Amino acid sequence: MRLAALTRAYRRRAPGEPRAIGYLYILPAVIVYAVFLLYPFGQSVWLSFVHWDGLTVATPAGFDNYRALFTDASLRAPFLHALLLLVFYAALPVAIGLLLAAVMSRARIRGMTFFRTVLFLPQVLALIVVGVAWRSILAPDGLLNDALRAVGLGGLARPWLGDYTWALPAVGVVGTWVGTGLCMVLFLAGAQRIPRELYEAARMDGAGPLREFRTVTLPGLRPQIAVALTLTIVAGLRNFDLIYITTSGGPGNATSVPAYEVYHRAFETNQVGSAAAVGVALTVLIFVLTVTVSRLVEGRRA
Repeated sequence: MRLAALTRAYRRRAPGEPRAIGYLYILPAVIVYAVFLLYPFGQSVWLSFVHWDGLTVATPAGFDNYRALFTDASLRAPFLHALLLLVFYAALPVAIGLLLAAVMSRARIRGMTFFRTVLFLPQVLALIVVGVAWRSILAPDGLLNDALRAVGLGGLARPWLGDYTWALPAVGVVGTWVGTGLCMVLFLAGAQRIPRELYEAARMDGAGPLREFRTVTLPGLRPQIAVALTLTIVAGLRNFDLIYITTSGGPGNATSVPAYEVYHRAFETNQVGSAAAVGVALTVLIFVLTVTVSRLVEGRRA
């Protein structure tokens, strides 16, 4: 009798019960995540509290490595550069992507598929390839300076990646070129899900293109904007490939960013503890910014 009662009770449970069965399904993924992400991150946190050159015995450092992030100008600068690059890597691609999506969703343009493919093409190219190509374009004798001289603007030509003032914006423009296509595709997909009735109602109320975009398109794309901002912010803050290929942090440290500083300190100057502190601080910054942006854009309460 008791066995029959237990059998009936088990059959009344929802599929997947008991919960232990569900945990067994996700256990392999949790193990992989712990081994390849959580454990290395824990090691980085431990290394950030020691002085170590990678060879000799490590010595305790306390919070010295983290204190240096605020007191050492050579460590503050990469974070300031990264925040400035977010204008190029996140703000501009999202703004341009919204503009392109708004135009393409309203107007019937011949060859639309071709334009979408061309704009999205940078996303399928390895950043190493992108960096090599743009390094050639922005070189003193590169395509950009040749084009400026050809149209009589030779006075504007300069070694873009070797100029203290223009090196960081030049790298930022490359980031804008890479990220715009992704944002545009996300917004076009989101615009197709907005009910056409909302646009018709806005037009009946006399709304023009700008008001229609502000009152219908923009609110309807809030989830896609949150995703685009999250992806572009993460890409901008963890940017290493383009910096390494195009400028290697130079001239001086004018284009150094946290991800490159981790590499530079760990493998070139043997300051492993300091590099770990930079990496941990970068991880925390990415987490804080992405969570904040997600909650602000999607309108969630903390």
